[in-house]
Amino acid sequence: MTLYTQAEINIRKTWFLISLFLVLIIFLGWLFSYLFNEQWILLVAVIWAIVQSFSSYWYSDKIILSLSQASGPISKRDNPELYRLVENLAITAGLPTPKIYIINDPSINAFTTGRDPQHAIICVTSGLLEKLDKVEKEGVLSHEFAHIGNRDILLGSVIVVLVGVISILSDIFLRRMIFLRVSRDDKNDSFRIILFLLGIIFALIAPLAGVLIQLAISRKREFLADATGALLTRYPEGLIRALEKIQKDPLPLRTATSATSHLFISDPFKIEKHSWFSKLWQTHPPIEDRIKALQNINVFN
Repeated sequence: MTLYTQAEINIRKTWFLISLFLVLIIFLGWLFSYLFNEQWILLVAVIWAIVQSFSSYWYSDKIILSLSQASGPISKRDNPELYRLVENLAITAGLPTPKIYIINDPSINAFTTGRDPQHAIICVTSGLLEKLDKVEKEGVLSHEFAHIGNRDILLGSVIVVLVGVISILSDIFLRRMIFLRVSRDDKNDSFRIILFLLGIIFALIAPLAGVLIQLAISRKREFLADATGALLTRYPEGLIRALEKIQKDPLPLRTATSATSHLFISDPFKIEKHSWFSKLWQTHPPIEDRIKALQNINVFN
């Protein structure tokens, strides 16, 4: 399998998962509207989720940088090597040069944020600058440029909207079900009872399923970013060596939160999960799997 076919497969799988989200939202909206005979429930939930998501979309970079305690943007004078690496990769990728921020933390990590390539920001830790050599830094930065070029931020915004709608609909249903009354004179009484029970089941399961799909998409995007980054540098060994050092680095990122953890190139909490169930909740695929995937790609075909 070549780099290009792997990227195409990951993109198709990602959009397939998004389609499942849409089907679930439509079904839940119809179900709740039918049971409560209130057509406005889905409309209000969707509008509220979209408004909140757009607000987060426009200001997410500032919020994330603040939560991460990142300083910047830095200039070429502040760190010439880092600035030149970013500048050269931007030219190679055909993207605007993003702003560069640094988190003063000994852990090895990095992330990218911003609503589009014109407003992109790459943030690295001081530990990454100290512990990785030039080729390894280039490998990590190429991964972050891949997130920018692949429009992962936009895709993430769409997923936020979909997961938000599902959570809102589920919450509305669970809060209002105690007020639902089924008339004995209703000819569709049995049908409504069945739908009511199905609604409870879906209301409890849907948010959980939404989070799992969200995490699955996040993991798929990491594989895609690794592959795209390898194509950008034509030297996957740099990212492989960087991932090996990240895997061996025991230091967690002190400023990471559950809200921002999925943005980083690797799990900032350094929590080892071995069982199949615990791996469902990982925001990143295992580093050994990512290394194996990079070793199996051919960047020259």
